[in-house]
Order: sequence, then C-alpha cells, then structure tokens
Amino acid sequence: MSPFTLPAPDSENNTDTRDLNLGPTLGFLSLVWHLNHTLERASKRMESSIGITSQQRMIIRVLGRYPGITPGAVARALWIDAGTLSAALKRLESKGLVRRERDTIDRRRIMLDLTAKGKTFDVPHDASIEVAVHTTLGALSETDAQATRHLLEALTLQIDGIASKA
Repeated sequence: MSPFTLPAPDSENNTDTRDLNLGPTLGFLSLVWHLNHTLERASKRMESSIGITSQQRMIIRVLGRYPGITPGAVARALWIDAGTLSAALKRLESKGLVRRERDTIDRRRIMLDLTAKGKTFDVPHDASIEVAVHTTLGALSETDAQATRHLLEALTLQIDGIASKA
C-alpha cells in the first residue's frame, strides 16, 4: 500500500474508492481533506461534550495567553478573517466566556479578555483536538516535527499563491 493510500474501511464493499492508489499528489490531497473532515467532526463532538467548538477553544486559549489582546491580533494569530472572528466572539460572549472592553488610553481600541467562566475552558481537556496534536507532535522527532511544519507552511503558501491568481 502506498503511503498516500487510505486503508479500505471494514466493509464488504470492494468498490470503495478510499483503497485506490491515487499517487503522491492526489493521495496527499486526499489525506489533507480527510484531516479537514476529521477536524470538523471532532469540533462538533467537542461542542456537544464540552460546550464549545475547536475554533472557539482556540480563541479562548489565545485570550488566556494574551489577556487584553485585540480582535485583529487574534484573527491574525489564528488565520481567520475578521467576520469569522466577530461571529465566534459573539457566540463566546453570549455564553459568558469572553468580554470586550475599550482600551482606557485609546477608546477606539477594543481589548478582549476571558471571564471567570471562560478561564475554566483555558485548561487542557481530554476531549480537545489539541491533545491529539500534542500527543502526535510528542511522538515525532524534532526533525520530523519541523519538517511537517515546513511542509504545511510551504503548501499553504503555494495554495494561497494559486488562489490569488484565480
């Protein structure tokens, strides 16, 4: 089996296309889509089990490390657009987890912080995606972890460059 071939599911359906050898490019892209789908499913499970999505948890974790951070800085750190962040912040505010405050020096500037309730979510949790990432990275050598990061960054730049030409 190729390193870019997904194993066939345990079923009697021998025509399942997931066991096809797609070659290095399409096989790798299939794995990226599989990861994306897995992240989305895990995020929905997180929302059911702990009350917040993985994206909301990432926002909380950033706010926990950088109290008083601006929305723009959070959006840049998480690679999400301002509208997506704004919608997520509204949901987190409605749950009583995040608060927005005006900067006392520059009243035009908004600062974000966790509420006491929000701080209870800023801790390691077994049902979070970050546990899987932490475990996986911990099992890799430093060289492999750096190579993986480099691959993801390079692929992102390539795809972004292609998308900007469209």
